[in-house]
Amino acid sequence: MSTERNWAGNVVYGAAGLVHPGSIDEVRTALASSERVRMLGTRHSFNDIADTDGVLIALDRMPRVVEVSDARDAVRVSGALRYGDLAPQLEASGLALANLASLPHISIAGAVATGTHGSGDRSGSLATAVRALTIVSADGEVHELRRGDRDFDGAVVSLGALGAVIDLTLDVEPTYAVAQHVYEGPNWDAILADLDAVTGAGTSVSIFSTWQRTDAADQLWVKQRQPDDRVDQRAAVAASLGAVPAAGKRHPILGADPRACSEQGGVAGEWFERLPHFRLAFTPSAGVELQSEYLVPRHDAIDAIEAVRGLASRIAPLLLVNEIRTVRADELWLSSSFETDAVGIHFTWRPDESAVRALLPTLEAALPRSARPHWGKISTLDAAEVRARFPRWDDFAALAASYDPERRLVNRRLELLGL
Repeated sequence: MSTERNWAGNVVYGAAGLVHPGSIDEVRTALASSERVRMLGTRHSFNDIADTDGVLIALDRMPRVVEVSDARDAVRVSGALRYGDLAPQLEASGLALANLASLPHISIAGAVATGTHGSGDRSGSLATAVRALTIVSADGEVHELRRGDRDFDGAVVSLGALGAVIDLTLDVEPTYAVAQHVYEGPNWDAILADLDAVTGAGTSVSIFSTWQRTDAADQLWVKQRQPDDRVDQRAAVAASLGAVPAAGKRHPILGADPRACSEQGGVAGEWFERLPHFRLAFTPSAGVELQSEYLVPRHDAIDAIEAVRGLASRIAPLLLVNEIRTVRADELWLSSSFETDAVGIHFTWRPDESAVRALLPTLEAALPRSARPHWGKISTLDAAEVRARFPRWDDFAALAASYDPERRLVNRRLELLGL
């Protein structure tokens, strides 16, 4: 396993082996094969949350499942399926998901388990689309949970601590089109004077900055469902920020090839071709990079952004790009937007992990204490502090213990967190 790495290459997995079961019986066998086991998805975590010193289990060879409900309001999918593979099949059936992450390359089960999100004032994280899921726990028992069940809100964002997520049932809706507009040079003071107006200018809004300058951000990306009922609002917001339409296609990372990005310039297209920032056929973002992210309650967003702005001279040399976007509140215990509308402050770092880790304590201390770190990204926050920021942590720990009393799914990171 010494050659097995995560997507970014900064984590070398320490597992003794990697297995690819092809059936539920083989999943049971794999779960029983070692005293320590963990699930491995598309390897898009930037920390060791997926690692183990035992056996890693990848579900990528399980039968592919895409079953639309008779009511056409839900789809049951295999957990290892990537969003980019599911979306065209839904589109062919005239259906769509309400939201997608910035890249379609990630597995559904992995994204849900870590609370990964898309963007939008009215859009919840990807996990909020889950209405049911099937989990095989470490003892081989099959658990089927549905929205409204007692443990459901604790089991969706699970950090892989409950077992193998074989399939999930997701909410769907009729297909729709989206257009994407990119503006350059929005003024930071104007953004912070009315952040609600900025993030409300479209279905999904992202502010990108390299923090090379503190008076203006680099880009404002606005994705809007069609037909577009926010044309005047979007134009007024852009004008109020001093932002101008981009003269051509842009990449969030200045100077990077924009061919990897979804279509821009206000050209309408299928939802799954516009909601992500990146296209499935290309390497997303920079490829060789590190990531950190902190989600803060909306009422703390201005203070959080100002804290980052105040550290711009220290952040910029290590940064590829910083993205700010929004997520709607939910009731999922380990969600970073649990019981609060949240603003995500996402850092794509240059691949210098020692320097990034040296800076993070200063950044984390400057952010409001309400900031919750993304489970799959790099953070140096003390474990007790992390637990304190998730009010249902103790309930989740009890749920995990009931599913895995022998602690076979617990790895080093979960041990540090107190599981």
